[in-house]
Amino acid sequence: VQLQASGGGLVQAGDSLRLSCAASGRTFSSSAVGWFRQVPEKEREFVAAITSNGNYVYYADSVEGRFTISRDNAKNTVFLQMNNLRPEDTALYSCARQARSGSLYDTFRYDSWGRGTQVTVSS
Repeated sequence: VQLQASGGGLVQAGDSLRLSCAASGRTFSSSAVGWFRQVPEKEREFVAAITSNGNYVYYADSVEGRFTISRDNAKNTVFLQMNNLRPEDTALYSCARQARSGSLYDTFRYDSWGRGTQVTVSS
């Protein structure tokens, strides 16, 4: 399966963005999907994840209450609604599919990393 993130941009603090993660391949709807972000010279960090049927979602403490993850399996797409953005949210955002069972917070459990989309939040 191939994943492609889109929807990033340059916004001001307090603004909103909606990222999309579009997938090709028949296994998408049976996989949990996660969003991650990375800034230069730092490790990739977990942002949010959603189970295959969308019944369970998980968030990093830093985005809880501001970001919302959702999915539309009919369209093979996972979304990340980001509200009240802060300068510290600036990063390259990527999505990936869970490939190994276990905690969805663990980056190493994911594969099919797509090209990310840059989010820049100015103060």
